Amino acid sequence: MLIDAPHSALNNAGNDSSERTENVVRVKAIRKGRKVYPYVSGQALRYWWRSTLEEKFNWKISPIEREKKIAFTSANPVEYDDDDVFGYMRALKKADGGTVTRLSVLKNSPLVSVAGQVPTEDFGVMARHEGDPVPYEHEFYSTVLKGIFSLDLDNIGVFYKSEKTGYKNMYSELEAIAEKNGAEKIESKWVMPAEVRIGRAKDVLKALPYLTGGAKQTSHLTDVSPKLLILAGIDGGNHLFMNLVREENGEALVDMEALEDVISDYSDILLTDIYIGRRKGFMEELDPALKALTEKYAGNSRKVIYGSINEIVDSFVQTIPGLMR
Repeated sequence: MLIDAPHSALNNAGNDSSERTENVVRVKAIRKGRKVYPYVSGQALRYWWRSTLEEKFNWKISPIEREKKIAFTSANPVEYDDDDVFGYMRALKKADGGTVTRLSVLKNSPLVSVAGQVPTEDFGVMARHEGDPVPYEHEFYSTVLKGIFSLDLDNIGVFYKSEKTGYKNMYSELEAIAEKNGAEKIESKWVMPAEVRIGRAKDVLKALPYLTGGAKQTSHLTDVSPKLLILAGIDGGNHLFMNLVREENGEALVDMEALEDVISDYSDILLTDIYIGRRKGFMEELDPALKALTEKYAGNSRKVIYGSINEIVDSFVQTIPGLMR
């Protein structure tokens, strides 16, 4: 997915104590050679995603408890949607089952600028008080952010009782809750009812057009929902589309030849058509090429479906029941 960040400071690194003034906030960035690439951390993206699911889709969010220097959720993926999708780790008493962990079925990268940047320094002053004004400064940038994600449909709503790290999801109390909520025990795992699994999977993707969040929204309002989105069902965990967008002359470029290579090279593991959504007004130069691509693959076993972000998400989620095992 690509996110347009035309005047943004979405995930800051905080105050820099080495600067000449005390109130300096830098953006998070990584370096490659001499170039600086602002980014939004994977954790921040997940926070936006979880918050959107709670606010827009009425997800039941696991309460957080804190003990001294540690914090944890309820570790109850049966009753709390986010514990299922986003994973957890919690140390229980040995008599209650010991430490339980769950790998997140939703995995994502940071959102990283496609093009190298020289962040702009913006200076301000707080002067609504008596006495000397207080100066401050912060950075922002104008770029397109790129990220990838995957949703493990085989394991959403499926909970294991294995001693393997990440797969010891269950404990005695949770097993009783699972049985009460209609989960089926199959060997060493519990499987939630199909409507629960499908509903959670659909919601995760349906949240994408409504993603909200990010720092400095008061003065740098940015719509963080994807402006270009590519979705497909894949038999495996490889991220086929991560190298389709690159920097060229300081701008983000979508490589259509690379996309065709992916479709050709990985046709054996593509389980669905390739769904491409684009928000009108973003990268308008892609429109003719994407329309031509849909025509080129119209007769293929794996077609290219192209439309608006919302249309594509709504269409793709209809394939989910047929992909789940």
